[in-house]
Amino acid sequence: MCALPAPREGSAVAIDVLVAADGWSALPDAEGVARRAALAALAACADAVPPACELAVTLTDDAEIRVLNREWRGLDKATNVLSFPQAALPEGVDAPQPLGDVIVALETLAAEAAAEGKAPAHHLAHLVVHGTLHLLGHDHIDDDQAEEMEALERRILAGLGIDDPYRLPQDG
Repeated sequence: MCALPAPREGSAVAIDVLVAADGWSALPDAEGVARRAALAALAACADAVPPACELAVTLTDDAEIRVLNREWRGLDKATNVLSFPQAALPEGVDAPQPLGDVIVALETLAAEAAAEGKAPAHHLAHLVVHGTLHLLGHDHIDDDQAEEMEALERRILAGLGIDDPYRLPQDG
């Protein structure tokens, strides 16, 4: 389980955020929200993060994520977030380790946020944290894994001032 330490001394984390679809300007500071969420997830799992690494976050739309979901997961539908981990660099390569890509779809994010009574920026942060944790080896295939991953997401998001993403409005 990941602890919540401060970033390690001498660590060099590069997070690139690409806005690849129209409409993201409707969500103020989407790039900053995504970057802060990814950094918070990496800091929470500092023991699993190489000292020099790179992560890419792409803010796209439902059409693009549907193509990716179909090509890589065999599911012909849009989804909220996809993660694509990168393989470790070969021994002796002196370069930052690419962790992978987190891709978020605007329309699905907006629809889910509206349906669940969440601020879109908070939902974006949650999806980026969730995707980043997948890149670091976390998963939710079984109930125990899901509980562990959700607990970690709650702690990370609480550190960003965001309420429990799994508590729906009717939960009080």
